[in-house]
Amino acid sequence: MQSSDKESNPGDSRRDFLKKSSLITAIALTPAVAVKAAESQADERFAELFEKIPLNITVNNKALKTFIEPRVTLLDYLREELHLTGTKKGCDHGQCGACTVHIDGERVNSCLSLAVMNEGKKITTIEGLAIGEELHPMQAAFIKHDGFQCGYCTPGQIMSAVACVNEGHTGSRAEISEYMSGNICRCGAYPNIVDAIIDVTKGGLKS
Repeated sequence: MQSSDKESNPGDSRRDFLKKSSLITAIALTPAVAVKAAESQADERFAELFEKIPLNITVNNKALKTFIEPRVTLLDYLREELHLTGTKKGCDHGQCGACTVHIDGERVNSCLSLAVMNEGKKITTIEGLAIGEELHPMQAAFIKHDGFQCGYCTPGQIMSAVACVNEGHTGSRAEISEYMSGNICRCGAYPNIVDAIIDVTKGGLKS
């Protein structure tokens, strides 16, 4: 046993030496200013200051001027900065449609669009459809036809439904289903959603 212990000791010593020497080298190569900045978290504060860029955007007919980090998605900007929480965060991968908004009149999954990419553009969220207490025709139709159950996907469904009508994709139930396929309803209210869209199409949609 003693001989085997003696044989293992040199290897352990070499590993300890390498670990210690690597640590010493890393410390020696790190500038003192960087070490102090890391200790005081000054680097994070400077990064926050310099990484934000100006953004001019119109949301629900309100012109906004702000500064934002380039990595922030339009979805997070709407929810976290503007507190427009009607736009829901579902899959966060552009697969469920819960975050659908209108950008210059076109439906877009806001989780896939960076806020800074929408400089100078007009954004409409579910909060921007109604006029005061008067519901948008599509909102009223969803209520009339029970187009929702849990309601989580409903804002995105309504935004997509409005766009579907405006795009002229309402020739048949099959066509409506095809062009609404990007919006998932886990409650399975699809037939009622189609009924609501047909009702609005017949009555005329006022965007």
